[in-house]
Amino acid sequence: MTIVTMAPRSPLPESPPGSPPTVRLWAVTLAGLSALLLTLVAAGWPPLTDWDASVAARAHEVALAHPGATRTNRVFSDWVWDPWTMRALAAVTVLWLWRRGTVRLAVTVGVACLGAAAAQQLLKAAVGRERPEWPDPVDTAHFAAYPSGHAMTATVVCGLVVWVLHRVKTARPVLVAAWTVAVVSVAGVGLTRVWLGVHWPTDVLGGWLLGGLTVALAALAYRRVEAADRRQ
Repeated sequence: MTIVTMAPRSPLPESPPGSPPTVRLWAVTLAGLSALLLTLVAAGWPPLTDWDASVAARAHEVALAHPGATRTNRVFSDWVWDPWTMRALAAVTVLWLWRRGTVRLAVTVGVACLGAAAAQQLLKAAVGRERPEWPDPVDTAHFAAYPSGHAMTATVVCGLVVWVLHRVKTARPVLVAAWTVAVVSVAGVGLTRVWLGVHWPTDVLGGWLLGGLTVALAALAYRRVEAADRRQ
């Protein structure tokens, strides 16, 4: 009698980090949180506005009490993490990708940055949120408050740069350094905007959420086009 044995099934391969299901989950989560926060801010939900006012007032007191730290925050906010500095970094990234022949990545980064800038300005105009006003301001800013352009732009650019470095399989030490700089920059620019009294905390939170959503959508779009090309 012949005994037939069945080989054990090999486990299904795990999805690699950043795979489409993971990115889709991030996109859906960030979209939901962004929509919720936008609704609460636009409606002027009292618990949220009271918390904004409390944190902003305390931050302004600290800024006035520590002028040296405030000057440092202004340098970082107005120069190091300024939106135009971030856009320059995005432009350098696009040129680098183009020169190395990864045109699709270059286009993805460029379109994502342009789309984020347009969405940011449209939302500012639509929400029309007033910035904090102080009798003794330590800095000034113009146009509407929500979302924070500094926070959103830094999140978009830093997020895309880190994503690109993963896509082109950069060496691990470079990735670690990029992640470190990105996290410090995104968190730091948000904190400086509240410290300087030109944004409410939820303006910054909204910028972070929308920036993260932009990066997730860019990664999804890139994957979809890449998959369509493979099927042809």
